[in-house]
Amino acid sequence: MTDKSLPWRQIAEGVELRIRLTPKAARDEILGLEQTADGPAIKARVRALPADGAANAAIEKLVAKWIGVPKTSVAVSQGQKSRVKGLTIHGEPKGLATRLESLWQDLAAQ
Repeated sequence: MTDKSLPWRQIAEGVELRIRLTPKAARDEILGLEQTADGPAIKARVRALPADGAANAAIEKLVAKWIGVPKTSVAVSQGQKSRVKGLTIHGEPKGLATRLESLWQDLAAQ
């Protein structure tokens, strides 16, 4: 999927998802959509501090729960020290894209 209006794209291993992360929040949550310089991103917050990879581990866990995949299927692949991150979600690309499309529609309706 090469649609620049979506925060994900299908790859051979599964899906790459763009996240705009805010660490040190009151709770872990997916908030909605946000435009970044690289295009749209899913906006999320985590309680973890941005130190020693804690915020990265927290966003991996949160995204896995949100999508409904094992947390071992989600890994930060870009932006380890940035607020805008690329996450690789391992699995069947079309199935993951369909699930993300449904979640995307829910976020857009908020």
